[in-house]
Amino acid sequence: MQLTLASLAKPVLHGYFRSSCSWRVRIAFSLKGIEYDQVPVNLIKDGGQQMTEQYQELNPMKQVPAVEIDGITLSQSLAVIQYIDETRPGPRLLPADPKARAQVRMISDLIASGIQPLQNLYVLQKIGAEKAEWAQHFIHRGFQALEPILKKTSGKYCVGDEISMADICLVPQVYNAERFKVDVEQYPTIKRINETLLETEAFKVSHPSRQPDTPADLRA
Repeated sequence: MQLTLASLAKPVLHGYFRSSCSWRVRIAFSLKGIEYDQVPVNLIKDGGQQMTEQYQELNPMKQVPAVEIDGITLSQSLAVIQYIDETRPGPRLLPADPKARAQVRMISDLIASGIQPLQNLYVLQKIGAEKAEWAQHFIHRGFQALEPILKKTSGKYCVGDEISMADICLVPQVYNAERFKVDVEQYPTIKRINETLLETEAFKVSHPSRQPDTPADLRA
């Protein structure tokens, strides 16, 4: 592959410290050993910096993350993860085996499409006073499906004994569950895998408590 100035430049992650989707990308970069720059996008301040015309040029959906990489801009976390897996060396984030790869995608989509969007900031702002109950309901609903799936697919991690995109999706979702006071003890497989992953360096350095835009009172 011919090297260009764009491909030699550091990727730039436009994200928010507590955004699940931004955290997924940070984990993937860390697992791959990719150096990158961060541009914080405060989802709360001034009505949300993601709503500005300048940011909308990066991501027309007015969401985080947006990632500038290799001369293009990508704005969906799973697309970013799969792109860097296909273009960068390092541990595979999707297994070579087609069945295992399909399981990783299934679990990733269950979380990224079936749980997280229903309790993200924009939706909760629309729900209003009952937002905590709403979030808890849909997290429980998703975890009740995810737990039996993981009992079948997991080894040390979500699918077998290698960290994959499924694990990258799992940890931020458990973090959100705990924020909304969901009792994760009900889901022992989810709890076990999450605790194992949180001991790995890539998940530690990418944690919301350790980001440039993390408020002082939330820093580790």
